[in-house]
Amino acid sequence: MIKEAILLAGGLGTRLRSAVPELPKCLAPVRGRPFIAYVTDYFKQQGIDRFIFALGYKSDYFDDFFRSEFPEGGYAVSLEKEPLGTGGAIRQACELSTEKTVLILNGDTFFRIVLKALSEFHEEKRADCSLCLRPMTDFDRFGVVELDAEARVSRFREKQHYQAGLINGGVYALDREPFLRAALPPIFSFEKDYLEPAVANSERRLFGLVQEKYFIDIGIPDDYRRIQEEFKELS
Repeated sequence: MIKEAILLAGGLGTRLRSAVPELPKCLAPVRGRPFIAYVTDYFKQQGIDRFIFALGYKSDYFDDFFRSEFPEGGYAVSLEKEPLGTGGAIRQACELSTEKTVLILNGDTFFRIVLKALSEFHEEKRADCSLCLRPMTDFDRFGVVELDAEARVSRFREKQHYQAGLINGGVYALDREPFLRAALPPIFSFEKDYLEPAVANSERRLFGLVQEKYFIDIGIPDDYRRIQEEFKELS
């Protein structure tokens, strides 16, 4: 069972600044609490007992969050001295991890996956990385992930309008040591430079698990406003 999570929380949040001008977007208030608190609460309930926060932009704004939500510890901070991209941020945070497999989460996304199912799937497939995918209809904000008959990722398709498809929900089970050994630049995108090339790299085992669970990405003001109501049902 996966017990440790890296939470990417260093993004600039430029698209959300009209609604939340001062704060990092994952600290945007939702019904009186930072958005990210709902994410950590949920994954604590799912079995995560240690979080590694990958921080950069306005990292000092997280001090109150740590005091209120983690008064007894159970977390570490990986602080970027310069923007490293999602891949570089994950790699730096992996150096603080002690587990074989670590859960990767995005601080501005809430995908209520079943962690036990992901852990079992990842072990069964002997995957280097397992993506959590969500079915979606009539969308254009996300690209599409295609799977073969064995649930191995066979294709990433670019953002455009789709009637239906599987989107990458931004939640991953990642085997730490193979990732740290990969020949990658200091600053890189986890999605573009690690995941997408794996489709053509038979040595890198990339699989996708479909979970039709609640999903929201607060990267744009409309969705940030929407969660104020939706989270009444989740709190």
